[in-house]
Amino acid sequence: MACKSTASQPGSRRLAPGPSPLEDAAAVRESVSKYYGDTLQGSSDLRTSACCTAKPPAKEVVELLRRVPEEIVSKHYGCGSPFPQGVEGKRILDLGCGTGRDCYVCAGLVGPRGSVTGLDMTDAQLDVARRHEAAWAADLGYDKPNTRFLKGRIEYLEEAGLEAGSVDVVISNCVINLSPEKERCLREVYRVLAPGGEMFFSDMYSDRRVPEAARRHEVALGEGLGGALYVNDFISLCKQVGFSDPRVLAAEPIKVYDEELKGLIGGANYYSVTFRLFKLPGLLEPQCEEYGQTATYKGTVPGSEDAYTLDCDHTFKAGATVRVCGNTAAMLEDSWLAPHFTVMGDRSTHQGQFDCGPGNCVLSALSVASLAGGGGGGGGGGVGVGGGGGRGGSCGGDSSCAPKPAAAKGGAAAPRKCC
Repeated sequence: MACKSTASQPGSRRLAPGPSPLEDAAAVRESVSKYYGDTLQGSSDLRTSACCTAKPPAKEVVELLRRVPEEIVSKHYGCGSPFPQGVEGKRILDLGCGTGRDCYVCAGLVGPRGSVTGLDMTDAQLDVARRHEAAWAADLGYDKPNTRFLKGRIEYLEEAGLEAGSVDVVISNCVINLSPEKERCLREVYRVLAPGGEMFFSDMYSDRRVPEAARRHEVALGEGLGGALYVNDFISLCKQVGFSDPRVLAAEPIKVYDEELKGLIGGANYYSVTFRLFKLPGLLEPQCEEYGQTATYKGTVPGSEDAYTLDCDHTFKAGATVRVCGNTAAMLEDSWLAPHFTVMGDRSTHQGQFDCGPGNCVLSALSVASLAGGGGGGGGGGVGVGGGGGRGGSCGGDSSCAPKPAAAKGGAAAPRKCC
């Protein structure tokens, strides 16, 4: 989807600072709802490249996207492609669904036996999402819609009637950064996910903590810049709520077009990152540990018959047996991905720390994405950070995690074992 900036065009609006500090959660929600319900008329009004993805998603997703009604697509403001493959029959929840573009795509991916729930707090967006449900179900060949759209706050899912353990996969597209209560949001996601479920989502992050001026500015908040978390703070938050080993699937830089916004954010660099957070209580350890386990991909995920990418450091070729750490083994054996993998071995004999190789941290992945520009190998959706980036989890972000020159230039570092 192509996006353009209006900031340099004649007659474009000048930014005005918010009338008061937006520290109150209700005020932030009201500001964001107004920005997406009234101020923005289409994705071309955005002041950043956040809604642009550099690499097309899977073929099946592309085909579904082409069929989504134009009214829905034109008012879509996401920053990535959070479309998990192999989700037929699954229950999907989309946080901050907006006009429902991603819900409509997932409705096709899960099939008539699956279900998709979209949640948003903006009436204007929900009206568009609901308007095309029946026609979309008919287009997919279903007897009835497998979608529903609820009004609610992403931090209070219980208020919308979403019960504990009722969802297999939670997706979200550039929304969590808009939340004034991010920890509560993640805790609610953890609650509604079934054991073995996953949060598979794209969002905006920065390589440093955002300046106070940006965090209090209405337009910066609406564009996602003011509310974006420093990526290491986000990793820490994930671990606090129970997502013990966050994985990065893809990352790409976000360009800020507007000069005034650039002044507000200082030297901060922003990225669209697709994260994978698995709910595996008691199975994920703080570090990668060696138990002598192996994993073999069966080649059964639609659209990924030859190879399946778990994250930017794990691409499994069909039929190839690969050594994996205990955490990766758990993600493949005990999550919703289990039907597609054969994992051998258990944790009865610990063999020490699993050597994950250099560069195993999120900041390294972001550095590679930035230096590689539009290139990079591996990953899935957006700019792959393949062999050079880290997958987030065990590294504290010190200088030892800096990307190697080979990875920075071409997006592919020297071969190393999976994990």
